[in-house]
Amino acid sequence: MLNRFDPSQPSNGEAEVKYLDGDFRVVRPGGFVRCAVTGVPISIDELKYWSVDLQEAYATPEAVLQRCGQTPRP
Repeated sequence: MLNRFDPSQPSNGEAEVKYLDGDFRVVRPGGFVRCAVTGVPISIDELKYWSVDLQEAYATPEAVLQRCGQTPRP
């Protein structure tokens, strides 16, 4: 598991994350981050999509395409 903190620390709030190439670093512990496009919470355990340049997380590949100004195919 990437960047897991000690389970004794609270993890129910929003985390602060530094997005890196192929990985991320949790700066402030929490259980989730928010999608920059949709605003939905994304569990840290389920975080798969982010932008290093924009330092944003995305819930789905469609959200990534939307942020990039592309329309996903039906």
